[in-house]
Amino acid sequence: MRLSAILGVAFTEPLMAGVMGNKTYFGPVVEASAEQEALIAEVADVIIPTTSTPGAKAAGAHHFIIRVMRDCYVKEDQEKFYAGLDRLARNAKSKFGKEFAALDESQKKQIVQDALSNDKPFFDTMKSLTVTGYFTSEIGATQALDYLPIPGRFEGSYPLKPEQKTWAL
Repeated sequence: MRLSAILGVAFTEPLMAGVMGNKTYFGPVVEASAEQEALIAEVADVIIPTTSTPGAKAAGAHHFIIRVMRDCYVKEDQEKFYAGLDRLARNAKSKFGKEFAALDESQKKQIVQDALSNDKPFFDTMKSLTVTGYFTSEIGATQALDYLPIPGRFEGSYPLKPEQKTWAL
């Protein structure tokens, strides 16, 4: 529970199954098109952009999102997610006359902010999947977080140095 508070996401059963690499849904699926996969990558990169560390797109969070959506969410939830993604794409097209990927950074942020305000269920799912996919990726765990592959003794209260990143779990 504390990890979800740190990452700002709620861990759902499908999300945790996806993190563990489990497949929990064996029914019919909604296959993501190449355009939807590219759009997921772009939206994820707005949620976690490249800064001093690579962003969600570079970490491949979109691959995680698509796999978990396909393998762990029931078809009805998959349809809702991709319908939300389509609404986001239509909003970009109607508001700016361009595809989401062709928008500048501030326009992309505005479209994502619109989704946060007007399509919260979609945005919450997209954010949870993006954050989890990013911080469980090699890039997220080793470059955005401090990573200690072989930890020493347990220290329950360890002081951080100024500007030090938090630890990967």
